[in-house]
Amino acid sequence: MKWFSILQLMRPANIVTSIADILSGIAIAGFLVPEVWTQEIITNILLLVVSTSGLYAGGIVFNDVFDIKKDRISRPERVIPSGRVTVREAKIVGLSLFSIGISAALLVSGLSGILAIAIALLALLYDKFAKHHKVLGPLNMGICRGVNLILGMSIHSQLTANYWLIGIIPIIFIAAITLTAQKETEGKNKAAIGFAMLLDLMIVIGFVLMSLYLELSLLKTSVFLTIWYAMNAISKAKALVQNNPKFIQKAVKMGIISLIPLNASYVAGFSSIFMAVLVMGLLPLSLFLSKKFPVT
Repeated sequence: MKWFSILQLMRPANIVTSIADILSGIAIAGFLVPEVWTQEIITNILLLVVSTSGLYAGGIVFNDVFDIKKDRISRPERVIPSGRVTVREAKIVGLSLFSIGISAALLVSGLSGILAIAIALLALLYDKFAKHHKVLGPLNMGICRGVNLILGMSIHSQLTANYWLIGIIPIIFIAAITLTAQKETEGKNKAAIGFAMLLDLMIVIGFVLMSLYLELSLLKTSVFLTIWYAMNAISKAKALVQNNPKFIQKAVKMGIISLIPLNASYVAGFSSIFMAVLVMGLLPLSLFLSKKFPVT
């Protein structure tokens, strides 16, 4: 059925991770605490979830639109080259998703709307140009995730600038995932994976710095951060030893899914362990969807 093919094109497992970004941003802003919730705050949380879902899905759809020539050769099983969805239909779906994402953000605030527009433009820039560049590609994709985290934080319009610096962490991690994904259909990317593992260590250092200079509880976040680090270290180590497309794609898939425990680490440190456990509940959902729909 056409709707199922469109869902495959949108890669639902990945969208779940973008929702975790938003929830962690809301936690950093101090609003993922039920005691402070009002009807307006709850509405804004839901709008930001809808916004990130539309923006992320739209970016993924256009990724495949721009990759059509390459995918006909290296990934013919994908939705567009297989003919299950035409290029024109995919463009309509992508533009519709972007429109939903931006509109939902604008209903929260002007700042949220500006951030949503920035994410859409950054996604298109990556899909069309930056991903073909070894340096700009990982940086561009990382900035998309960093701004997505800040989109969640924008629920608090007066959050101080030093908290916005936290957006650097997802930039580093997504850069690590994107580096790992380089030549995923060919293999022979040991240097990129090795550098990605160093970037993962930098993220751990980043959490230590947040505990020193911001209001993050390192004790509360340690369990979730350990889960995140183990998921990536093990999968990347396997891809480093068995440097072929099968293990590289598994490492990329694990990296994307591990965004959920990474985001739970923020939530635990800035909100509560209880809310972090709820965010971790998105992990089995993402894993389930990753078995039903493609991730890369």
